Amino acid sequence: MNLTFLNSASVIIENHGTKILCDPWLVDGEFYGSWAHYPPCSFTPEDFNDVDYIYVSHIHPDHFSTKTLEKMDKKIPILIHSYHFKYLKDNILRLGFTPIEISHNTRTHLKDDLHINILAADNCDPQLCLKYFGCGLAEKTFGSTSIDSMCVIDNGKEVIVNTNDCPFPLGQTSATVIKNSYGNIDMLMAGYSSATAYPQCFDLSNEQKEMEKQIIIQKFFSQAEAYVNLLKPKFFMPFAGRYILAGKNCDLNNQRAVPELEEAYDYFISSKNIDQTLTKCIILNSMSSFDITTGKASDSYKRINQEEKAEYVKSILSKVKYDFEHEKDPETGDLEPLVQKCYERFENKRKELGFSSDTSILLDFDDNILAISANGNGYKFESKNEIQKYKKFVQISVDKRLFKWLLLGPKLAHWNNAEIGSHLRYKRNPNIYERGLFYCLNFFHV
Repeated sequence: MNLTFLNSASVIIENHGTKILCDPWLVDGEFYGSWAHYPPCSFTPEDFNDVDYIYVSHIHPDHFSTKTLEKMDKKIPILIHSYHFKYLKDNILRLGFTPIEISHNTRTHLKDDLHINILAADNCDPQLCLKYFGCGLAEKTFGSTSIDSMCVIDNGKEVIVNTNDCPFPLGQTSATVIKNSYGNIDMLMAGYSSATAYPQCFDLSNEQKEMEKQIIIQKFFSQAEAYVNLLKPKFFMPFAGRYILAGKNCDLNNQRAVPELEEAYDYFISSKNIDQTLTKCIILNSMSSFDITTGKASDSYKRINQEEKAEYVKSILSKVKYDFEHEKDPETGDLEPLVQKCYERFENKRKELGFSSDTSILLDFDDNILAISANGNGYKFESKNEIQKYKKFVQISVDKRLFKWLLLGPKLAHWNNAEIGSHLRYKRNPNIYERGLFYCLNFFHV
């Protein structure tokens, strides 16, 4: 089998002419315009209309990129896990594609000797992936919910495992099943960095942000090492971590807990936590290939020139407008009827979960705040100078145009995606994470 790296989590796996395109995010501008590629893409989505299948691991836009798929041939079947909640399937159908749902841990024949097996990653907890809102699935308790998947692609001889965004604690059980079922693993692709708003979007000192950044980087490096040590692959490729913030969020890039791909490579090839005689770490340029059989890459990796990158960000990416920035600012009076319906949904979810907190949620937009109680005491609009009267709160600052989209619901904007795009700014007093607050706020839409 042959593996071609495109960018982030987008790869093509080919076996005797049959091609599977995994998690195609091939254009800039996901997460409402905030996420971009560097190096910039040298291709278009239409360049890959010759693939036989598309595998989409989960619904996050850097894996299920609607801006990419809108430009691709709708006759290409899309392989997904058969999730209990059909959000991903419904969105694929809405784009005009035909989804093929595959049951958990079912080795499925595709063509000739090529097979795919898609396994759900469970034990979903935002504290594992550091996405503070989580994915907002309608679970009855704060327990486990399938939201992500990993896959195994094999031809009867060679085995490739793609864990995409699954942090090790979330994917450990499924990865153990894979190891027990397949034995020898030829190639492991595993994520090496976070996609969280923390620490860059939080009200912390520069020293605190740098400290938290390094802690998170090491945490995700260690999780990748755990996959390597469990699966013991012949080759290991860190991926699914390369992105850069565009638009007015550009100034946050250096504060993200996102190392360069070659920084991850340097770490892994010298890691004493990995048996270097058993597993070889590789990284590839965009559009470079790796032959699983021979163990050879099509060319040598070219490291990022940081001066060129900085100039590209300054001259190109900093000028990007976000999707919602093309809208006019709504009047606060136009938002009030939406807020009533949103609060009813929020309250229904809070009561369903049996959650209550004396921490107030303060949604900060322009000169106003919307104060929401998390114990059934309602909500109210207030001027910004009223914030000082709240002693225990989570303050979330948001562009007024994006705020309207969030109120109107997931078809326009979702709280989790707004967070991942670094569009929200946070201040907490005390500085602790209450999962229930963020979870219920996911349902704050009409």
